[in-house]
Amino acid sequence: MSEPLRPLFWLALALSVGAAVSLGVTRFAYGLLLPGMRADLAWSYTLAGAMNTANAVGYLLGALAMPALMRRVSPTVLLWAGALAAALFMGLCGFFTDASVLLVQRLLAGVASALVFVSGGLLAARLGSRAPAQAGLLLGVYYGGTGMGIALSAVLVPWVLDAFADQSHSWRFAWWALALLCFAATALLRWPARVMARWEQLPAATAAAGGGAAFRWRPFGFALAGYCLFGVGYIGYMTFAVALLRAQGASAQAVTVFYGLLGLAVVASSRIWAGLLNRHQGGGAMARLNALLGLAIVLPALTHNFAVVVVSGLLFGGVFLSIVASSTALVRHNLPPSAWANGISAFTVVFAAGQIVGPTLVGWIADGVGGLERGLLVSALALWLGAALAWRQRALVTVPAPV
Repeated sequence: MSEPLRPLFWLALALSVGAAVSLGVTRFAYGLLLPGMRADLAWSYTLAGAMNTANAVGYLLGALAMPALMRRVSPTVLLWAGALAAALFMGLCGFFTDASVLLVQRLLAGVASALVFVSGGLLAARLGSRAPAQAGLLLGVYYGGTGMGIALSAVLVPWVLDAFADQSHSWRFAWWALALLCFAATALLRWPARVMARWEQLPAATAAAGGGAAFRWRPFGFALAGYCLFGVGYIGYMTFAVALLRAQGASAQAVTVFYGLLGLAVVASSRIWAGLLNRHQGGGAMARLNALLGLAIVLPALTHNFAVVVVSGLLFGGVFLSIVASSTALVRHNLPPSAWANGISAFTVVFAAGQIVGPTLVGWIADGVGGLERGLLVSALALWLGAALAWRQRALVTVPAPV
């Protein structure tokens, strides 16, 4: 029986603060800091990309550990503890200039962000099970929280960089400001974690969570491959889009507008694609969204026109986190609740593997002939190949779509 939507919506919105911390700030705010750090520390594009590769390696390690962790620790505890650790590691990045130390900090922040994102995704899926007809909306609200983190970073980072421009290594003040933002967000997560922790004590919830039913990878092979290529393709854009704009002569205000609109589009995407996520039991939603994302990424590689670049950012923001939501929806549609945790973790693992390849690959290409534009072309091709693979994923069970 479906529960009233309003309290579930508010819980999903509160949970979305976790997505804001784990991806919106911990991973994507680095793109705003990259141009200044690269210039100040004399980094190549390859090394600059390696910082997000290290973050993705940490994310992969965290995702691999999640099934074992969730057999011992509740997802509500992992959600809050991971957010606290992510905030701490973000702040530590402001105390170092040595690249090897910063790589370690980014790796540890990636581990923490995986704990937040995977546990939050599982909790959002549980919310959806209480209102199946609105499950796509509730998942979208959670993942759309990433956009809140992006939009806040777009306002905060340029302002801090400008305010401390006369200080040595002015970018370190931005790391500290972002850490304070993460600590504040972590405090907000206490409410949904406390409410949903009570649900875990109910007999039905305990039965659904207990056992940790195994996830079989082969039946989901096409979707997993498509999702891995999504990880390869999207992260190059999020790592280097601001650097590309700066290289093309965009002002700080233009960057704030671009990145802020991208973040707001992520927030809006929860309603745009909710119906698509509910209707498709197989890989259709993931395929369509991957294809659209490839189009968004290729636009800045083809033109320097700022209006077109803004359209690219809006389209990118309106699509990319809905691909993440589509993987969770696929798990919900095709697996029993006892297998959701392992299913979401499996998709997170291949997502993280793709993200490990993406930033360094694009950075290495950008250091050669063709620059960042050629790197983004490669990212778009990865997404279109991922769309073709996801299209071949069929539903494993026949379930009537919610109405």
